[in-house]
Amino acid sequence: MRRLALVLLLAALPASGAAQVGYRLRLDARAQAVSYRGLTPDSVPVTDTVTGPGGGPGTTSGYAVYCLAGEAYCTYYRPGPELRAVPLETEADLSLWGFGVAGLSARIDALLGTDLGNATTWPGTDPALQLKEGYVEYTRGWLLGRGGRQIVSSRLGYLGFDGGFARVRDFQHGLEADGYAGWGLARGSLLPVTSPELNPLNEFRPMQRTVVAGVDGGWSGSRFDLRADYRREVDPTVSYFVSERAAAQAVLRPLDRVTLQAGSDWDLAAGQWGSAEASASYAAPRVNATAGVRRYRPYFDLWSIWMAFSPVPYHTWFGQLGGRPLSWLELRGRYERYEFDPSEVSTALVDVKNDGWRYEVGGTVTRQAWTLDAGWHGDFGPGASSSGLSGSVSYAPSRWRVTAFASGFDRPLELRYDDAKFWTLGLDAQTELSPSLRCALGAAYYKEDRQRPDAAGIDWSQLRLNAQVTLVLGRAADMLRLPKAVRRQPGGRADR
Repeated sequence: MRRLALVLLLAALPASGAAQVGYRLRLDARAQAVSYRGLTPDSVPVTDTVTGPGGGPGTTSGYAVYCLAGEAYCTYYRPGPELRAVPLETEADLSLWGFGVAGLSARIDALLGTDLGNATTWPGTDPALQLKEGYVEYTRGWLLGRGGRQIVSSRLGYLGFDGGFARVRDFQHGLEADGYAGWGLARGSLLPVTSPELNPLNEFRPMQRTVVAGVDGGWSGSRFDLRADYRREVDPTVSYFVSERAAAQAVLRPLDRVTLQAGSDWDLAAGQWGSAEASASYAAPRVNATAGVRRYRPYFDLWSIWMAFSPVPYHTWFGQLGGRPLSWLELRGRYERYEFDPSEVSTALVDVKNDGWRYEVGGTVTRQAWTLDAGWHGDFGPGASSSGLSGSVSYAPSRWRVTAFASGFDRPLELRYDDAKFWTLGLDAQTELSPSLRCALGAAYYKEDRQRPDAAGIDWSQLRLNAQVTLVLGRAADMLRLPKAVRRQPGGRADR
């Protein structure tokens, strides 16, 4: 919060000379209403159990139960009360520049959320106020410096931290180098790992905020891009590594329509080879194709209990093909085959396969303001499978768009009786009332048929309603004055 106060203080400083403070503020408010069924744990004495529909123990009311040898009670779950969640979230993204110092700017991106329903707190709304980014930035030619809360991304993933970041560039030769250090945030969260909201593994977490540091660099040319990354995270309480990783990636363009890509990362702290991939792509006006191989190993911090399970990687080869045989028709297809490494775990009572395959085919038809998209997918792997159809129809004549969507799939499970059929039906509408104001409304109904032989076939169906309002305000070199082609670029912002 001290960094947030620093940014606000800078915004309040009077500009020197003829300088005028410019700003761009984006307010994004989202609300959702969800109604769903919860679960309630229960138990029954072992002496009161009977033979259930599946042949195992159960209650007299038809619920399958779980019994441990020597325990006096067996446990099970029964339907709980209907829960209603109404999460409400507002995001404010403010950029400031023109402080009288060329190249100096500031940014604040914060979330304010709450749950107005009767359910337990909706994920991401506790604590109510969360700071995504809040920093002061100085950029001048070949140098960029930044201090405060920020997020960096690389092949090693996203990292949030409170600290400093520096970048130097040699534009003439395409060289770039970054360095950063600070106090880290928990993975996948805007909170420190010591925050009470991240409490499930309280006794295993670091006692203090971890210290993170990293460097990365790249070299880009007309026919290639090379990049290398290194990142480490240390628990200052015991001076032990939480993580230490390195990565490298290369992209080559030997021909105008051909791209070759390869990369890998290494978990140095755990002494393991991480994920890797290599692919070749061809892109032409009417056809594009990609083929490649990939290896994936999940990554966990050393303090995490999941490291004790020694997760094994899987290997896959894949191919995908897309084309536009007609100006209004686009077709796509993808196939992938994968296999897990041996887990060195004995399963004497059941033979579990360690490979699987998945595919997807689909197409998109565009006629004036209408867009029709449909696809069929299948995924057949160890323990579970799914296959089904999805589709959508959109009508976007001018400043508004209406989309109706539906999907359905079967989800057979191999290792337990809990198969299900799942359907989704929804409608979304959005409009641009002005260049600075957008509104959206939507509704979706989810229907699940849980095919169990016992009474635990709980109805998980739910209805979700959502609304969103986005307001953009600005002064001076505001983004709204840029051409439409520039404003529509992902992440585009006005030069500050």
